[in-house]
Amino acid sequence: MRGDPKNLQKLAALDDDRLLEEVKGRGDIPAHVAIIMDGNGRWAKRRFLPRIAGHRAGRHSVRRCLQACRKLGVGNLTLYTFSQENFKRPQSEVKALWLFLQETLLAEVEDLNRQGIRVVASGALDQLPDKARAALERAIVFLAENKNLTLNLALAYGGRQEVIHAALVLARRLAAGEITEEQVDEDEFRRGLYTPDLPDPDLVIRTSGEARLSNFLIWQTAYSEILITPVLWPDFQERDLMLAVADFQNRERRFGALPEFGASELGQDRTSLSAPGGWRRLLKVIP
Repeated sequence: MRGDPKNLQKLAALDDDRLLEEVKGRGDIPAHVAIIMDGNGRWAKRRFLPRIAGHRAGRHSVRRCLQACRKLGVGNLTLYTFSQENFKRPQSEVKALWLFLQETLLAEVEDLNRQGIRVVASGALDQLPDKARAALERAIVFLAENKNLTLNLALAYGGRQEVIHAALVLARRLAAGEITEEQVDEDEFRRGLYTPDLPDPDLVIRTSGEARLSNFLIWQTAYSEILITPVLWPDFQERDLMLAVADFQNRERRFGALPEFGASELGQDRTSLSAPGGWRRLLKVIP
């Protein structure tokens, strides 16, 4: 039953295989999961290691999440890999992160292909160093025909910057006469986003306990369910993602609409909210 925390407690007590079986059996698997991978630096600091060690450890968590998504049937996974704000970090760390991305793509591309995973990217990709960008482009082309899962890497990414980019694309189309003002709607605006063909995330997970979006998918997350976990990203396991999906399944997504009211909520007379005066009777409004 949705909304019953006891169900989540029972699921958390199961072993991984049984947990996977139960979560898949409940249905309502999110089509798109997006993750803000936070906590690499703190993970390394607690172990008296350099920050880059935390980023390298996080690579294993990426593998685990890809495995969990494929087992559950999640079709799209977006990872907040490098933000616009990350450019403000010490240049030594920034350079190390781009080198790490380049190494990871080269090392993982064959395995991604074996798993049938496609790679796309969101962000100001022209800001990537040449070698990192070349490795990314090779991976995108090499994996383009895969169908099992789409992995979207948010690189040099900023949510506000993406909205500005989409607005500029729309403005150019208007100026060129490709579209009229009367035709402008959300679907037309979406065409200017970095990855317009991806569905909006159903579930956003942020690790390390921080409770903010940090300029991540500002447009796309308007109605996403958000889950904050205290687990640091390098410690994030397959079962953590499965439990996050189970939590998602326990929520009632209304997208701003009203849930169906039962007799207990409307009173013994089963007053309909749509009937004349229904709201007045329910709320005991005196005219």
